[in-house]
Parts: sequence; C-alpha cells; structure tokens
Amino acid sequence: MSIYQHFREDERSLVDQALTWKEEVKDYYKERLTDFLDPREQEILKTVVGIDEDVQLSFFGGRGDIERQRAHLAPSYIVADEETFACFLYSIEYPSKFVTLTHRDILGALMSIGLKREKFGDIIINGTDIQVILAKEVASYVEVNLTSIGKATVQLKRLPFSAQLELVDSWNERSGTISSLRLDAVLAEIYRVSRSKIEPYLAKGYVKVNWKVVENGSFQVKATDHFSVRGFGRSQLVSLDGKTKKDKWKIQYRLKG
Repeated sequence: MSIYQHFREDERSLVDQALTWKEEVKDYYKERLTDFLDPREQEILKTVVGIDEDVQLSFFGGRGDIERQRAHLAPSYIVADEETFACFLYSIEYPSKFVTLTHRDILGALMSIGLKREKFGDIIINGTDIQVILAKEVASYVEVNLTSIGKATVQLKRLPFSAQLELVDSWNERSGTISSLRLDAVLAEIYRVSRSKIEPYLAKGYVKVNWKVVENGSFQVKATDHFSVRGFGRSQLVSLDGKTKKDKWKIQYRLKG
C-alpha cells in the first residue's frame, strides 16, 4: 500500500521531504528544524513520521492554540525546548490612536520587504495590540526593514513568549445542503452567494483550500478542509452528515469572526 494514497497530488512533494527528514534522523541521527508549517502541513508531517520510537517530533510557534508552527525532528534521546525552535515574539508598535491596522496590512507589509511566508508564524491581533512571531534567522532583517505599514510608522519590540497576547478566535457554526462536493458549490453555500460569483475569485487565485491556492471550481473537497476567500474570510467544512431524500449532501460548517 502506497503512502501517497492518503494525500492529494499537490501534497506529494511535502510527503517526499518528510520521508527524507525521517530517514536522516533514523539513519544519521541528524536534527531537522523546519520553517513555519500551516496546520495541514503539520498533519502531513505527523502522518508520515507516525509512531516511531526512533524519531522525536515536536512543534512550536508560540503559546496556546497557535496555528502556524515550526517542527523539530530529532533522535528520541533529544528533548526539544522553546529555544530549540528559534522563534522570536515581537510587538508591533504604531500610533494606534490614529491608525487601524488589519491582518492583511501586516501580512502585506512583511511580504513586501521580501519575507517568505514560511519565515514568520501567526500574526496576533487583540484590540489595538499586535504581535508577530518570526523565525530567528530573519528577525534582525525584519527589525531593520519593517519601518512602516501603510502610512503608519512602526517599530518592532522583542518580547518573551510569556508576554504573548491572548488569542481571540471566534467561529460561527452553521449547517446547510449542497448538490455536490465541488469547491464552487461548497463555497457558494458557505458564503451565501451564487456559484457564478465565486468563479472570478477562483480565476484570480483568491481562493485557498488548506492554505494552498486552488483555481479549479470542480476541485473535490473533503470534510475538515479549511477555506479562505479574499474579501469573504475563512471557513471550514466540519463534517458531511449524509444525504437528503433529494440526494443533496447535508453539511456542518463554520465561519470565522
């Protein structure tokens, strides 16, 4: 039985990489620290490594229910601690009385200075307080180069993880029915729009499934898949609950915020 049957085609490169990391740990006693992984990538890594007494797999990207995390693979006799993951927590200081910054503003500013998405973790916003988690290897670069976000002048201040903001994460649970498991049909139900309105968002690369851009409306979704559509927000297909008498899927889903 091939391990690949458990994963989608576009996930195979990560599966191959994870198999290589596992082999290096087992055969050569090497340690491996990954970049920040999204939750789906973390699940792939957990599945590939499996239960193996020779490999210690651990994750960290901040405290609490943090989303993006770095993974550390090592021989079983090595125990990882917070410092192992080479992450720094920063607050973003800005004139909050006069400026409002959004998650998109901060993400765009970090990308605009040439930072790859895998080199920083969660952006945490609680009221007017904003924090970002950076990989140690890029922290100094970001400190020097991130001087403004939009029209606001900003400055980074490094903090201990004990000062991490409380995560504010609210979801609205809903249920509905769909005619098929096509991506465009699922998104139309979740965001309460027509399938034709979803099409341009797909074509422009504004739709992500499990944190990866998907442009094909016929893409087949699965229970627990996560979605984001620019301008509509994030959501998740929680479960498939059988079919109605009219042969439609009954679904449970949730919307963020």
